[in-house]
Amino acid sequence: MVPTKFMMAGAAVAAMVAGGAVNALAATEIQWWHAMGGVNGERVNKIADDFNATQGDYKVVPVYKGNYTETMTAAIAAFRAKQQPHIVQVFEVGTATMMAAKGAVYPVEAMMKDAGEPFDKSVYLPAVISYYQTPQGELLSMPFNSSTPVMWYNKDAFAKAGIANPPVTWDDVKMASDKLRASGMKCGFSFGWQSWVMLENYSSWHNLAVGTKENGFAGFDTEFTFNNDAVKGILGKVGEWSKDGTFLYGGRRGDSLPMFTNGECGMWMNSSAYYGGIKKQAKFAFGQTMLPLDTAVASKPQNSIIGGATLWVLKGHDKGDYKGVAKFMTYLSSPEVQAWWHQETGYVPITTPAYELSKKQGFYDQNPGTDTAIKQLSLNAPTPNSRGIRFGNFVQIRDVINEEMEAIWNGSKSASAAMDEAVERGNALLRKFEKANK
Repeated sequence: MVPTKFMMAGAAVAAMVAGGAVNALAATEIQWWHAMGGVNGERVNKIADDFNATQGDYKVVPVYKGNYTETMTAAIAAFRAKQQPHIVQVFEVGTATMMAAKGAVYPVEAMMKDAGEPFDKSVYLPAVISYYQTPQGELLSMPFNSSTPVMWYNKDAFAKAGIANPPVTWDDVKMASDKLRASGMKCGFSFGWQSWVMLENYSSWHNLAVGTKENGFAGFDTEFTFNNDAVKGILGKVGEWSKDGTFLYGGRRGDSLPMFTNGECGMWMNSSAYYGGIKKQAKFAFGQTMLPLDTAVASKPQNSIIGGATLWVLKGHDKGDYKGVAKFMTYLSSPEVQAWWHQETGYVPITTPAYELSKKQGFYDQNPGTDTAIKQLSLNAPTPNSRGIRFGNFVQIRDVINEEMEAIWNGSKSASAAMDEAVERGNALLRKFEKANK
């Protein structure tokens, strides 16, 4: 479903071009480096092309630079060489690194103000915008592709196994897994982006701190606290379940997706942004529901936290260029564009007007459950434990957590030993980052 206004923009300006109102040769190029490959890369190109068709002063040029880590690394290297793009897409765990890049970042709220571009940050979803604000409330980067993990489930497999409702608690996950396996499935459930799903979001969902200093938001002199009884408890259970096929591990990112879409596992926890891929690949009816609650830890869920990425503006270009960047940010955040992006990809609409437009267009009625991510993020006002995380070197720290989790799944370490080791190794990387950025 493509909103009518979104489609009409190009046609309207095409007529202007034909009439000689736009001189494309005079357009100022705005470089946008991103990490969206495949179909989402094509969607990024469409957004840029459609914006370019609305005016002739600026031309946004999207450039794919590899995965999230590669894109951020390339942008930092380019800035040092004075060849930086105007805009770079950076995933959420790179926020602290970008903030520490002294002199490189042009805070998007300040940029919009300096460019004279109207900007109302009150329309952005609180759980999205709070992740990227300073303690004083200034927005550092523009939300773009935000998602949160959900529980995907195979409706046909549930019906065959006699499971009436999707799981609400972790006990439900175990019971559903037993029935799915008894009905012939290879495994009950799997998940991807395991640190994000099983540590960062598990903690937020149960209002538990990942680290001190408000999960790093209040200072770089933070230490990890995720080696608590709750995290050790759930990871220990999953480790036990990996022995009998209740849980089957399939990789650190989205590698385990085929295990769900091929019908090996009846449930899969990962980003809401896999909607497009699952819709294309799955040959069965599927649904999504909220993350399971660990009733031994909390009586009700708090809120989940986002993943995905935002668009950071880099300094060092002509002042006039930033007027074009600001206009593009306004276009990108418009209800029509955001509703289209949300409906095509499964990323959440970053503004309330985009969410309301999707409802008005009947998207949630026609695709039940596709508002699960929005409901999770908006369940309660974020607390210091559930606002998100902002730790330096967290890209490397996630690798440490992944290694220690994999040791649990393969049985070489207990959950307690693995999480203690992850905290010790992670804290060493925090001190390294703190020392480098004092």
